[in-house]
Amino acid sequence: MAESSNERTYTEAEINTKIAAEFPHWYFEDGWIRRKYKTSGWKGTLMVVNTIGHLAEAAWHHPDLTVSYAFVIVKLCTHSAKGITDKDWELAKKIEDVIQWQPGKDGGSLEGTPNEDARFKYIKYDN
Repeated sequence: MAESSNERTYTEAEINTKIAAEFPHWYFEDGWIRRKYKTSGWKGTLMVVNTIGHLAEAAWHHPDLTVSYAFVIVKLCTHSAKGITDKDWELAKKIEDVIQWQPGKDGGSLEGTPNEDARFKYIKYDN
């Protein structure tokens, strides 16, 4: 890792290794780690944006977002360090965990949204 603005930044090789090992749906492009979340429409897109907004504000680390009718693209980079730092990885992990959470698969009493009725689907899960 290189030093920049008192924050350690990851090299491109380290970023690609970490993505391959821990963030298979993310990619590195133009200095940002990125992820595209597909939704079933505007309602789902707004729910994803609001979730990311809450997590980012709570973490005091703010991504760039591209918002469209049926998708959201998240871009993370630590501006003060001019690169990818642990802040980016930690926020990416939290976003991934919350957005991809499927209560019905946890085995608890929360069922999750019904799969058989398209009216209730709002995000297109990876699995």
